[in-house]
Amino acid sequence: MLGPSPDWNVGLSAEDLCTAECGWVQKLTKDLLPWDAGTDSGHSYESPNKPTVPQERIRPLTSLDHPQSPFYDPSGGPITALARVLVERIARKGEQCNTVPDTVDDIVADIAQEEIEEGDSTPETCIYSNWSPWSACSSSTCAKGLRMRQRMLKAQLDAGVPCPHTQDFEPCMAPGCSEEEASPCMLSEWISWSPCSATCGMGMRSRERYVKVFPEDGSSCREPTEETEKCVVNDNCSVDCMLSEWTEWSECNKSCGKGHMIRTRMVKLEPQFGGVPCPETVQRKRCKIRKCTRGPRASDRKKAKQDATERRKAKSERESAWATGCKLSPWSSWTDCTRQCGGGVQQRVRPVRKKSKGKCRPMRESRMCNEQPC
Repeated sequence: MLGPSPDWNVGLSAEDLCTAECGWVQKLTKDLLPWDAGTDSGHSYESPNKPTVPQERIRPLTSLDHPQSPFYDPSGGPITALARVLVERIARKGEQCNTVPDTVDDIVADIAQEEIEEGDSTPETCIYSNWSPWSACSSSTCAKGLRMRQRMLKAQLDAGVPCPHTQDFEPCMAPGCSEEEASPCMLSEWISWSPCSATCGMGMRSRERYVKVFPEDGSSCREPTEETEKCVVNDNCSVDCMLSEWTEWSECNKSCGKGHMIRTRMVKLEPQFGGVPCPETVQRKRCKIRKCTRGPRASDRKKAKQDATERRKAKSERESAWATGCKLSPWSSWTDCTRQCGGGVQQRVRPVRKKSKGKCRPMRESRMCNEQPC
């Protein structure tokens, strides 16, 4: 977990450590990129908790172009690795060796005496490890299945005497079906408590233990393997307020004239036990883009509209007189307004389709448009 990120993490999953020859790889090196669990939305380590609804699939982070992201790079490109994991085999235990040693007593002295089960007919010249715990049953129901255990041949003191099998099988059923009592879990001792999560005041600490031997029937252990408890480092310690960095200034809230811009910062840690209180988290400053232009007054716009109406009416009457006996086409579409604000003009015409002996002129009409103030 990359704390205190929204839900970023690094790690490995399902890495294959087997070779093609059914052995173990000697060394594995992996560079780790951050992954997003898809449960919490945010751009930075200081983003507030905001669950992702609906939850997204876990995915690798390849690039983030948000300026507040810790992975942000103005030049672009992929995210570089955050960590590297190295897995290396440092020892090989229990290898089979069929070579008769020069001194049998020396090798027997180096091998611990293993427990010999009753009825075991293993030749004395074959030295084995103890049997491993039984595996889980191959059957997940009450139908009969098989379970297996293994042991390793440590030494064969006489090449002429064959050593019997190193695997053992027996019938079994799924947990809960067998009448035999399963062996209990074998747990290690508790590991020491971890350091307290708080450097001052109340915190939490934890400790763990691991399963040394699982039950022979393949069931899981119910005993807890982790414990947590509260811890106190100092009952009376002051903690000062901690703030994030200021964000960039916002854009001016006015498109013209006087306005203001703001910037903010977040409270990362509230003051405790009389610590220094938090200062302001919002700042404002004035801004002025350009001088606003005033449109015509309402009375001027009304008079201009009346004058235009009178002109259109007079012109229409004249053109109707001229067009007596003329055949005209239908009205055209209105032209675009001559202004986007403050009052403009649109026009349309009726072209002459067929002239007569009298005067024939195209008819025109005008109207006001976009009268809203700029």
